[in-house]
Amino acid sequence: MHSNAMPPEVSGPAGGIPEATVARLPIYLRALYGLAERGISTVASEELAAAAGVNSAKLRKDLSHLGSYGIRGVGYDVDYLVYQVSRTLGLTQDWPVVIVGAGNLGRALANYGGFVSRGFTIAAMLDSDSAIVGSKIARLTVRHVDELEAVVAEHKVAIGVIATPAGSAQGVCTRLVSAGVTSILNFAPLVLSVPEGVDVRKVDLSIELQILAFHAQRRSASVPGTVNGLAAANPRLTVPPELPVPPELPVPPELTARA
Repeated sequence: MHSNAMPPEVSGPAGGIPEATVARLPIYLRALYGLAERGISTVASEELAAAAGVNSAKLRKDLSHLGSYGIRGVGYDVDYLVYQVSRTLGLTQDWPVVIVGAGNLGRALANYGGFVSRGFTIAAMLDSDSAIVGSKIARLTVRHVDELEAVVAEHKVAIGVIATPAGSAQGVCTRLVSAGVTSILNFAPLVLSVPEGVDVRKVDLSIELQILAFHAQRRSASVPGTVNGLAAANPRLTVPPELPVPPELPVPPELTARA
């Protein structure tokens, strides 16, 4: 068993591509879509790198894993690079997705229109709340979580999205895996335990906010009227008093004698 572990490299058709590169490919794809929408047919590595927020050397190395090297003095063909990146990410086919948890987060995910354009189809939504089951969300009728295994089989679900409270997330994950789902996107504030061969991606918005708070604090550390970068007037902030300096301990006589 392992917890949210990811292999260092991707296996299968994209075998040998470092995981860090895979993590950047969706960013490149988003930048490429933006260029295509502006009618740009070719792009230099420097321009694409700037749009993606990376340096051009890293971008060229990443794209070389796809067998795409561009043309010196011309750059990359945008449409063909979109195809290459999409193919590598597996986006040239449709991926049925089930969302478990029809609360505010689950509803927002179901209503997001960007999934379909990237090849992800929300096949079903599940919940355990009888007040929600049977209601319509994004043209889907919410089904009871008891139907999870049947839904996975019926829609050939490839990816499970867990948008439940932490207390039920592991149970849902175990059932998804038992039903044959090997890719899980987890929004619950919990580290899931899954067997080898199952990929879990964890999205924790509170952790991202805390990281941003750390950087914001560092930037404002020198601003007058703050304590460690936080406003001193914040009623929730309690600054600990200065700790007293402990008295100097006496030197034992035997040590003094040895000296």
